[in-house]
Amino acid sequence: MPGDDIQQDAMFSYLSPEARVPKDHPLRPLRQMVHQALRELSPDFQAMYSREGRPSIPPEKLLRALLLQVLYTIRSERLLMEQREYNLLFRWFVGLSMDDKVWNHSVFSKNRERFLDSDLAAAFFGRIREQAAQAGLLSDEHFTVDGTLIEAWASLKSFRPKDTPPPAGGSGRNPEVDFHGEKRLNQTHASTTDPEARLFKKGKGKEAKLWFMGQVLRENRHGLMISPRLTAATGTAEREAAEALVETVPGRHRIAVGADKAYDTREFVQTLRALKAVPHVAQNCNGRKSAIDGRTTRHPGYAVSQRLRKRVEEIFGWIKTVGNLTAAVSP
Repeated sequence: MPGDDIQQDAMFSYLSPEARVPKDHPLRPLRQMVHQALRELSPDFQAMYSREGRPSIPPEKLLRALLLQVLYTIRSERLLMEQREYNLLFRWFVGLSMDDKVWNHSVFSKNRERFLDSDLAAAFFGRIREQAAQAGLLSDEHFTVDGTLIEAWASLKSFRPKDTPPPAGGSGRNPEVDFHGEKRLNQTHASTTDPEARLFKKGKGKEAKLWFMGQVLRENRHGLMISPRLTAATGTAEREAAEALVETVPGRHRIAVGADKAYDTREFVQTLRALKAVPHVAQNCNGRKSAIDGRTTRHPGYAVSQRLRKRVEEIFGWIKTVGNLTAAVSP
């Protein structure tokens, strides 16, 4: 016999959000890692805030919430707060009880500058990376470098001559600009929205847009990102950032670094060798001589590096699809 479809709210609940989350939920081990990293950053949090005034929303909770936004591809902080109101899983991960009030979405905007000024995101990433190293998940010998273009949060209408006075206030939108046929260069023009963005093309025949360039150093054992970097988009930014990323590898023992054809230049290969890094760079023999000699390509490790280096695209793919980080602001 069917039961009665009675919809009646209970006055009291005797189960906590912790009891509602399955023991094998993938967020459980992640929450433990995040909790340990944030606990180690406690002195940094104390230094960021004044000792006087009313207590703020704990920065640990703000960071946990932002991590959920990335993991669950939530488009905006307003929608994130809406989810936090009724989603038990989100309340549990952030550290809110059933009765705790959800803060306004504007809190993130007010605290973002504080987090950026203190380089808190990099410190948090460093703590998570250290946990992976302690667990033996990071290779200390075989790496891959690569870069990708990340569109700036600025329109082409904002790319104006540097000596042009700012437009008069009004609607808050960029005024109508007819720039067709106008020669616009990074040396003479800049975005009024984001001056650090650069006009750049993905390739021949491609449309020029305002971009930044993101680069990563990835270890080849488990495919974990070791170090990220965001720079201005230039023709040499990938190689220059790659050199800086390789220098961050601890210790001065010999390592192998895989990369695609864009890195096959004599200057880059020589720099890697000076850094005690074997350049497992894909050869670019299109109308030119490759900087990678046959002695390097004949080594068995070269073929392995070339096979594994392609997996670095998984990082960029996750960032731009799941993480929803398709655009960036000035670093």
